[in-house]
Amino acid sequence: MAKTPESRRVEELEREFVIPLRASRHQPSRRRRAGHALETVRRYVTRHMKGRSEDVWIDPRLNEHIWERGIQHIPSTVRVKAIRFEDGLIEVDLLETG
Repeated sequence: MAKTPESRRVEELEREFVIPLRASRHQPSRRRRAGHALETVRRYVTRHMKGRSEDVWIDPRLNEHIWERGIQHIPSTVRVKAIRFEDGLIEVDLLETG
């Protein structure tokens, strides 16, 4: 087994994303938009942080931001900060704006 070089070993990875949620406005029915938006966030972060969807933890503040105007009127985009820890857990938090 080959050793991993120290430069490639990542204990904690932190990235900021702007996740588009416009498709979540048009694809599902009106009463499923907020839930679909949360699943979109989970899929996006899973893909870009190379993790598993069951290891993604969404912060309650992000959940409240998506649900702020109800189930039907979700935001078109959301800015998040994602941190992947060395045990594989990915934490997704709402990024402060301004």
